[in-house]
Order: sequence, then C-alpha cells, then structure tokens
Amino acid sequence: MGIRVFLIGLLLSIGQARAQDACDAGFVDIKGTWGQARFSVELAITPEERARGLMYRTELATLHSMLFVYTTPQPLTFWMKNTFIPLDIIFIDETGLIQHIHPNAKTQSLDPIYGGPENQYVLEVNAGLSKRLGLRVGDAVRHPVFGQAAIWACAEK
Repeated sequence: MGIRVFLIGLLLSIGQARAQDACDAGFVDIKGTWGQARFSVELAITPEERARGLMYRTELATLHSMLFVYTTPQPLTFWMKNTFIPLDIIFIDETGLIQHIHPNAKTQSLDPIYGGPENQYVLEVNAGLSKRLGLRVGDAVRHPVFGQAAIWACAEK
C-alpha cells in the first residue's frame, strides 16, 4: 500500500507541474483550493462513443480519464451497464465548473446516476481519486473542447 500511495503522489506531482503548461488535447486539467492535477484523456464526442464509454474494459491507468462531450448543456444521467471498472463520475457545466461528483459508481449497475439539469461534460476517473485529490463542486476543469468562454480557458495560440 505504501508504494502505491508514493507512486500516486509522484504522478500527481508530475501532473500538477505539467498543468501549468498550455492546454494539450491529450490531457484534462483540474484545479481547486487543493491544487492542480492532470489526467490523460480520451474523448467521447459522437453518440456512439458516448454510448460505449468505458464499457467492457477491465482496467484504467491511474491518471487516465474519459471526457464525454455534449453539444449543449442538458440534464445528464449515466449508468454503469457493462462497466467493470469502479469510477468516479464528475459532471461539468458549459463553463468548465464541476457541478456534481458521484463517487465510487457501482460496476455493472443499471441504477441511474443523475448529474443535474445543466451539464455539458462528464469526466470519468478511477473510483476514489476524487476524494484523494479533494475535488469539490466548483473546481475548474480545463481542456480545449471547453472553448474560450470557459472559467479556466486554454491560452490562445
């Protein structure tokens, strides 16, 4: 357990240092009063990609994530059908602010997970990371898909 905690701390330190850099489409950054973290990211943009999500996978690298992108803010509900990896599901509004965090979603569950009435993005990370990092509602998320209207927008090039 000790080495795992050390490695997670080391990876978060690296992620925090890199989060100072310009946006990179291969990463999503999160910042709050606790500091910053960076996750490698896969995008789920098309309806087919969003429907499949992380289904059927048996592992997810510690600091890897999937960002679900919708065209407009809307009520979003997720489930864990055919998902074998425990996940934290983070609902984000159109400005890049976290609106709801559902920790430790039960694998393979058909129970609906409602994120709120006006979200445009959903970030899935390994279960428990939200708590370990101290993520909270109101923390800012950054990725190029959020555009220049985001609270924490990417620097224009």
